[in-house]
Amino acid sequence: MRNTRIAAGVCLAVGCLTLAAPTAGAAAEPSGEQTIHISPSRTSPGSEVTVSTRACGKETYGKGTSEAGGAFHLFEGERKGTLVGVFEVPRGTEPGTDTVTVKCPPRIKMTDTYEIVERAPSGGVDAGFGAPTDQGTQLAAGSVLLAAAAAGGVVRLRRRTAATRS
Repeated sequence: MRNTRIAAGVCLAVGCLTLAAPTAGAAAEPSGEQTIHISPSRTSPGSEVTVSTRACGKETYGKGTSEAGGAFHLFEGERKGTLVGVFEVPRGTEPGTDTVTVKCPPRIKMTDTYEIVERAPSGGVDAGFGAPTDQGTQLAAGSVLLAAAAAGGVVRLRRRTAATRS
């Protein structure tokens, strides 16, 4: 009976691994796939966009064009085999999607898109506690409240222990 349970557990584990193996193989990116990475995927006018790719192989140079940002060059990045290029989205660009095309010698051409949004948020969120420059007063008030709570806890613990002794 015990051997049957062990055999059933082993068969179940092997079955799970067998079913998961094709999924793991499908998730792996083939080395020959031609892709580019655009960062950030959502940006606002006036921001810089970074484009990188590993699809150019041993090449150390590539050219890129953006419908909104114009032409830019890709040079070897910090990681070997990765080409990186940067361009700026001009101010006044309308929100929508922008297409980026990257070309590497001899005949590699890749295209991807990213989103241009109205504007990126800037500054702190106004949550009703005053301007963000008034943080010193808020920090002092918070510290006083924490110290008072700690002192109250100590007094309460001292009273309990005194009451249990008599």
